[in-house]
Amino acid sequence: MRVRGTSWIAGVALAASISMTAVVSGCSSPADEAPEAPTGPVVQVANMAYAPSTITVRAGDTVTWNFDDRGVTHDVVGVGAAKSVLRSRLMQTGTFTYTFTEPGTYEYTCSLHPDMTGTVVVTP
Repeated sequence: MRVRGTSWIAGVALAASISMTAVVSGCSSPADEAPEAPTGPVVQVANMAYAPSTITVRAGDTVTWNFDDRGVTHDVVGVGAAKSVLRSRLMQTGTFTYTFTEPGTYEYTCSLHPDMTGTVVVTP
């Protein structure tokens, strides 16, 4: 009887091991995949600045802000007329994108560091 119980336990352990291997090796989601590289203009958020601080794009272009300032938290917050359209979350790493559909001048800042400013000029 004891041998039978031991082999049953060994069988269950083997089945669990096989199942876990399948789950671990076959499990992936879109969140696990590398993000796509930006196809439009990129503004680097590093060294307590937006670089370039002024960028000119065409209507329809998507701008990507790439956050990588050695653990310092920043955001992108529109100023004036841009206040209602530009608003990223606070972040230390990662990206924020915005597609500009209307020509104009869009000024922005970091809510935590008001000396950090930038401008996107959108042409037709």
